[in-house]
Amino acid sequence: MRRRYSTGYLRKQRGRWIGSWYADGVRKSKSLGLISEVSKGDASDKLTDLIRAGKAETDETKFGPFVRGPYLTFFSRKWKESTRSKNVNRVQVHLVRELEERDLRSFRRDELQDFLDRKAAKLSGAMVTHLRWDLKQIFDLAIAEGKVELNPALMLFTPRNATRIPRRTMTASEVSRVCSVLADRERLIAKLAIFGGMRPGEIFALSWVDVGQSFVEVRQRVYEGVLDSPKSEKGYRKVALPACLKSELERYRSTAVSAESFVFPSEVGTPMSKHNVWCRNIQPKLKAVGLEWCNFQVMRRTHATLMKELNADPKLVADQMGHTLDVNQNVYTQSSVEVRLPLVNALEQAVLR
Repeated sequence: MRRRYSTGYLRKQRGRWIGSWYADGVRKSKSLGLISEVSKGDASDKLTDLIRAGKAETDETKFGPFVRGPYLTFFSRKWKESTRSKNVNRVQVHLVRELEERDLRSFRRDELQDFLDRKAAKLSGAMVTHLRWDLKQIFDLAIAEGKVELNPALMLFTPRNATRIPRRTMTASEVSRVCSVLADRERLIAKLAIFGGMRPGEIFALSWVDVGQSFVEVRQRVYEGVLDSPKSEKGYRKVALPACLKSELERYRSTAVSAESFVFPSEVGTPMSKHNVWCRNIQPKLKAVGLEWCNFQVMRRTHATLMKELNADPKLVADQMGHTLDVNQNVYTQSSVEVRLPLVNALEQAVLR
């Protein structure tokens, strides 16, 4: 005697209820108890539970459910809100949307590299690099969860045709040009980025209680209008200020609404919007003097580069900027041709003299 229940059915065999169903095209069977002890209704309920459990397990080996479930649930616990929103959006739009129904076990390395090659034709190199790391991290977790045995994303690389934006820095004369064309408030903001090496979110989150005798203390940052803790543990720091910048900041203090107000407040007393200040008050002035390519990241990179040209201790520069020595040397610090010319000239003279 058989009775079908959706994708499964019951049958009697040697005094027992046997449940049979299909999972991924494979027929499975399981004893559900003695007929003398388990009613047909209870046996069918057990079969239904087995089918549901099997379906849930099968779904979690698919790319989309696994990413939205175990992956984002776990890693969202370590990401700051600003990081989380960017990461979730990037993964959902560029990975899940295209790979939703694929089984995690079906991916191969060359196929994923082809996927990145296609992305590189449309997206920036930085975005493709992020996607490469996303894929590696997703499959690392899949291994830890026992969903796959090997990581097909382990050896992926950012394609050579991916668009790479030059990491430009300003020269000393260009820095002077920036300072000469900006109004008092915007010049202070730019100087905190260039001479203090501060992030824009740290600058706009400063309050007057954070301003010391020769430094400003970074205790918070603002991102998309939300006050938050610094980007990392190294972000909590005291930023040394050069004498002229400190004097300029003290003169600007006369505009403060109160001793506890933000250094750069909006009309309603909240931190000013970085985007508004940049687009309305800074970028037009820089464009007028040929520096339209400059932004806050260029200013911070300029700080690291000019400090290197002054032979500053890299560890001191990293502490000033609030990141690790490796990031300071390999991401922010650039070397100009003018600085390298004496070195290659010295090499030539040493070899050919």
